[in-house]
Amino acid sequence: MTTPTSPKVLVFAGSAREGSLNKRLAKYAAQRIEALGGKATFIDLKEYPCPLFDEDIEAQGMPENVLKLREILADHQALMIASPEYNGFITPLLKNTLDWLSRPYGDTPGLGLFAGKWAALVAASPGGLGGIRALPLGQQLLANLSLTVLPQPLSLPKAGSAFNDSGALHDEATGQKLDALCQRLVDSLTATHAK
Repeated sequence: MTTPTSPKVLVFAGSAREGSLNKRLAKYAAQRIEALGGKATFIDLKEYPCPLFDEDIEAQGMPENVLKLREILADHQALMIASPEYNGFITPLLKNTLDWLSRPYGDTPGLGLFAGKWAALVAASPGGLGGIRALPLGQQLLANLSLTVLPQPLSLPKAGSAFNDSGALHDEATGQKLDALCQRLVDSLTATHAK
């Protein structure tokens, strides 16, 4: 049950595609976080288009959508990211978004927005591997940004047929694995911020 002091988790997918399976997984993960005692905010990166990171652009002023994303991130204690896999790697959209958010701005040093925050990763794919090749790379990137990354990310293969009409997962065992990951994230945040 969510309370006013529940830990806040920012949830998004590293995909802008309208019918993205990872967006569906991210939205469902946000629902589960809420059900398990956290407070989740789902955002669609399609609504915050950012230019390819370039220090010449940065020198002219931080892009407006980057500033919006920075404000949203600053108000949350954790990230839950659904990472598609492109050629065995994370997506350019995800990498570019995190690159912009890691930049120093104003009184906030580089990586300052990520300091003390937690992260969890999930991945969905229509194929049999479920995005599993990109997950370790995503975990490495998030750790490089000074996030505390939970182990045992969730991989969802055959994701095109994994969801029912209400957006939940058909397979009970997979749903339990997602719940376990979401619960670990909520519990870790609660323990950290109770100190």
